[in-house]
Parts: sequence; structure tokens; C-alpha cells
Amino acid sequence: QPCWSEYLTTRIEQNMVVNCTCPISECRAQPTTAFICSIVSSEEIIAKYEKALLRGYVECCSNLTWCTNPQGCDQILLKDGLGYGAACSKCSWMSCFNCNFPEAHYPASCSHMSHMTCAKCNHGFCWRCLKPWRPTHKDYYNCSAMVSKAAWQEKRFQDYNERCTFHHHAREFAMSLRNRVSSIREMPKIRTLTFVLDACKVLEQARKVLAYSCVYSYYNQDTESMDVVEQQTESLELHTNAL
Repeated sequence: QPCWSEYLTTRIEQNMVVNCTCPISECRAQPTTAFICSIVSSEEIIAKYEKALLRGYVECCSNLTWCTNPQGCDQILLKDGLGYGAACSKCSWMSCFNCNFPEAHYPASCSHMSHMTCAKCNHGFCWRCLKPWRPTHKDYYNCSAMVSKAAWQEKRFQDYNERCTFHHHAREFAMSLRNRVSSIREMPKIRTLTFVLDACKVLEQARKVLAYSCVYSYYNQDTESMDVVEQQTESLELHTNAL
């Protein structure tokens, strides 16, 4: 029993317990949950084992995923019937189910969130890993075009990127303000504070939409539809700034 206990404890601590087998090389039998719980006496190790089982189950189910809140959340989300994003019932974080971006990014598409295009040769690449968007393309920097066009494209990217960054910072400010107001223990004017909390939530959502609208506008080439989008974005930004 001491040998089994040490063996299983090591596998659990190394996150290798889910598919572990009998230590005898010729034996492919896997220890059951009941067997592991009867051998391992440490409650902390058993808790790690149960978390490993849950993690393995979620990873095996195509319709399940973890909440992607970067601040940390252990909630499991159900993908079925919820489109590309859903609000976590525990922390209210909006996750995207169709890509690896940590949050829902409407109106920008999933491809917008990871796809960049060279201004000179139109080479597409992922701005996270820098690998080619189309695997057959190998020439990363061997391209030529008019410098003026490249400079204009760079300036255009910088403008949209600065706007996007500004809205993200403004969203963080709204989140920080809401947290500070929520932490107030003495609330003499409950209605006023409730309004502030509601306003902060609206600000968070508006700033998020404005930030990803910058991404959407940067990639959209349809001039006619962009006129409408820009008008709506400008209107939203004016009302958001006023709020």
C-alpha cells in the first residue's frame, strides 16, 4: 500500500493521473476512483485528483468549456444553443466559443481578432504566433510596394489601434469604479449608488462594443455599409462619453 500511495500521489501532483495505469509494465489496468480514494489519505491530494477528473471531463466534452475570464473563474459553460458567446452565470464574463480570444468580441468577427495583413504584399498572418494565415506562404518579409501606401496603411492601423486601446482603458476605469462603489459599506443614498452601479455596467458594455467596432471597421472594405457603421459608432461614442 505505501508504494501505491506514493505512486498515485506523484501522478496526481504531476497532473498525470487521469490516464495512469498499473506501474507493472505488462499490466494496462487503470486504478478506479474508489481504489485511489482508499489508498491516498491526504485530503489535499484527493481534492487535486477530483479537480483533474473534472478538468478531463470538460476537455472531453465538445459542448462544454471553462469561463475565459482572465481574472479567474472556475465556472463551466454550456456551448449548445448559445451562439458564439455567452455570459457566465457566476462572474458575468462574456466568452467566445468559436476562437481562442478570451472574450466575446462583437461586432468584430473571430478572424478579425487574429488575422493581420501585410500592407506591402497582402501576406496574411496570425498576430499572436506570427505564423502564415495561409500555410503555403513562406515569404515573411520579402515583399515590395510603394512606401507611401505602406505608410498610409500603417497610419490607418495606428489610428484604429489607439481608439481601440482608449476604449479598453475606459472600460477598465468603469469596472474599477463599479468595484469601488460596490465596496462601500455605508450606503446612505442607496438609490443614487444603485444608479451609479447600473451606469458603470452600461459603460463597460458600451466601451467593449466601441473597442471591437474599431477592429471591425479596420477590416471592413464595404464603403457603403461602413458609412452606416461609422455613424452608429459615432453616436454611441457621444452618448457613452456623456454618460
